[in-house]
Amino acid sequence: MAKHGADEPSSRSGSPDREGRASEDRSLLHQRLAVRELIDTEVSYLHMLQLCASDIRSRLQQLPQGDLDVLFSNIDDIIKVNSRFLHDLQETASKEEEQVQLVGNIFLEFQEELEQVYKVYCASYDQALLLVDTYRKEPELQRHIQGIVEAVVPQAGSSGLSFLLVIPLQRITRYPLLLQKILENTVPDASAYPVLQRAVSALQDVNTNINEYKMRKEVASKYTKVEQLTLRERLARINTHTLSKKTTRLSQLLKQEAGLIPRTEDKEFDDLEERFQWVSLCVTELKNNVAAYLDNLQAFLYFRPHEYNLDIPEGPAVQYCNLARDLHLEAFLKFQRLEGLVWQPLCSLAKALLGPQNLIKKRLDKLLDFERVEEKLLEVGSVTYQEEAARHTYQALNSLLVAELPQFNQLVMQWLGQIMCTFVTLQRDLAKQVLQRAEGSMAQLPHHHVPEPAFRKLVEDALGRTSNQLRSFQETFEKVQPPPTTQPLLPGSERQVQALLSRYGPGKLYQVTSNISGTGTLDLTLPRGQIVAILQNKDTKGNSGRWLVDTGGHRGYVPAGKLQLYHVVPSAEELRRQAGLNKDPRCLTPEPSPALVPSIPTMNQVIAAYPFVARSSHEVSLQAGQPVTILEAQDKKGNPEWSLVEVNGQRGYVPSGFLARARSPVLWGWSLPS
Repeated sequence: MAKHGADEPSSRSGSPDREGRASEDRSLLHQRLAVRELIDTEVSYLHMLQLCASDIRSRLQQLPQGDLDVLFSNIDDIIKVNSRFLHDLQETASKEEEQVQLVGNIFLEFQEELEQVYKVYCASYDQALLLVDTYRKEPELQRHIQGIVEAVVPQAGSSGLSFLLVIPLQRITRYPLLLQKILENTVPDASAYPVLQRAVSALQDVNTNINEYKMRKEVASKYTKVEQLTLRERLARINTHTLSKKTTRLSQLLKQEAGLIPRTEDKEFDDLEERFQWVSLCVTELKNNVAAYLDNLQAFLYFRPHEYNLDIPEGPAVQYCNLARDLHLEAFLKFQRLEGLVWQPLCSLAKALLGPQNLIKKRLDKLLDFERVEEKLLEVGSVTYQEEAARHTYQALNSLLVAELPQFNQLVMQWLGQIMCTFVTLQRDLAKQVLQRAEGSMAQLPHHHVPEPAFRKLVEDALGRTSNQLRSFQETFEKVQPPPTTQPLLPGSERQVQALLSRYGPGKLYQVTSNISGTGTLDLTLPRGQIVAILQNKDTKGNSGRWLVDTGGHRGYVPAGKLQLYHVVPSAEELRRQAGLNKDPRCLTPEPSPALVPSIPTMNQVIAAYPFVARSSHEVSLQAGQPVTILEAQDKKGNPEWSLVEVNGQRGYVPSGFLARARSPVLWGWSLPS
């Protein structure tokens, strides 16, 4: 009994130790099972991704490439990252004592890469689901897709593509849970415990950042859409809510401009926006310059002298035509790749700028809402649900722009640099080909053997002689007064013209060359051909481009550029009357008896005051000072502005205003006074 009593305390004291060791063994076992679960599920997950990327995507080639890009997003990048991640996890199996700590370090090492690839996939997940919904509305297409998915992944069942697309989202959210399970089965005093704690916190941050990024992308996608709306569609969108919102923003902006409330300063964003606007300006200017370059190139290629017969058997002209043929058929034909290699990428780049530009504009609107809500929050201490949503919208937009504008600016600059390098390369190749083809033609020119200094002197002398000839021609041309381009008078305006002529004289009369539409209270509206008298060659402000005129009934201002001096020419009736009545008082020879004059139609002898070039077979040309016989003082329609005349035996119509009065010749010659 004593012996039994003595052994009993020792058994009681040893029981807690055995229980502690048993508990540690169970924790270690659960820990190893959790690690094994992590690695085994990672193997299965990676295998499923590879099936999606290889088998399923390759069998869905009947879908547009854009749909495939949305459905599978950056799954290839995820496979690359998770393949290296799995390899490192499997490497820890050979080090059982340090395995848990190594697993934690691997998660910390891959934290940034996992966040980068998974946030891109998660951001496009909703758009992929929308595509899947559209496929379900087409039964034949849906059956085809469902058959492919079930053949590759039988466990997908009726979910089809949706089952596969959600797998990466499930995996990235499960990493913190797997790590937490390992952490729970690790003793707190173990060296791996703090590493696992940091790994759990890091993966939780990864999921939080992915959610925030997804929310920012959703906000951005809402405001980056550039809609081309008509005025009617814009007006249809106006309601009391939008009017109230825009009025509040305008009030906030006016208060800031007046200095009544402070403006939110964001130096980081302001610098990014300034650089973005500078990049956008560079793209716009380059696009305009390339467009002008292409237009000039098209105009240059329009002229093809080699396609015309110049009737020149030989010489430099023929050599030039041969060179032009070679350049058009080979050199410039290859150079037209400029449109596909430079112009189209440049247009795509300019189009890519529209989204960020619209996003920056929306950020300013949301900033005004944010500032107003912040003021209310300071004054009242609480805000409504809509106001809180407005705060979050601005913060999401601002965070997205600050995070992605630097990368966007850098990509645009790289894109722009590649376009410029392509343009320079094409231009250099064109110059090289032109020089190679021109060398043979230049060797056949008559002055190809002349040294360059002598050739320059030869060209300068030839240009000097040509310049002198042009100058002489210009001086001669300026001495010849061009004929007036008098417009036809308006019907029934002869009496008004006579009234203006008698009141102001011929030097003040001007004619309207084109229709004038008055825009001001003192401006006149006049038709083409109206005769006016100038009162003052400037307006009350001293502007010489507006003249004060009198139409015979109204006074007002008209543009000076639409007026020209009116040359008063006697009417055809007056010419006919004066030609029959006017005689030289010095003529002493009596007028011949009518009985001696042959019976001929009534005709008037006048002279051409200005030269006139016939434009059709119904007209006849005139030389200044040439005698002209008027057959009819009007055309067939009764228009007195044209007269039927006879000149050197030819009959045709000429403008009546180009004819001047002449003394009627005596049939028997002229007599001198005694």
